[in-house]
Amino acid sequence: MTGLTVRPMAPADCDRVSEIRIRGWQHAYRGMMPQSYLDGLSVARDAEWRRSHFSPRPTDGVVNLIAERDGEIVGWAAHGPYRDGEVRTEDAELYAIYVDTAHLGSGVGRTLLERSVRQCLVQPRMFLWVLKENTRARRFYERAGFRADGAEEPFEVEGIDVPEVRYVKEPLG
Repeated sequence: MTGLTVRPMAPADCDRVSEIRIRGWQHAYRGMMPQSYLDGLSVARDAEWRRSHFSPRPTDGVVNLIAERDGEIVGWAAHGPYRDGEVRTEDAELYAIYVDTAHLGSGVGRTLLERSVRQCLVQPRMFLWVLKENTRARRFYERAGFRADGAEEPFEVEGIDVPEVRYVKEPLG
């Protein structure tokens, strides 16, 4: 992958990360969530929230990674301690991974996922949640060695059920 680098996220990256995240939702979840909800997502609101919550040196263990290709931010991933409700466990969790839609299938997501897993090797397992209907993402995670473990969480958007399923990778090393 020519020109692809991964680095820690900086405050100046918030706008681009929000753009990638919102456009990613609108692309990946079309047909899985109400279109009115997806159309109502705001890059500006997401970026404002992200700037207000971002810390380059978080105390909660959350790591934000940026993928750049030839100086352009093309992907973002976030991982940290697994959240079992309000409790943090000794396991890791991939909270998010999004790739600019123009770069889907180019290895950006795989590189971000591999880097996140590598940074969590001291944890026994890594979990993630994915929409049950998101077969493309599920195949992506399965190719990377994750497997559905049978856990399912309800998720509702504008009165429509869009459940999530949990995946796990163990051992990480």
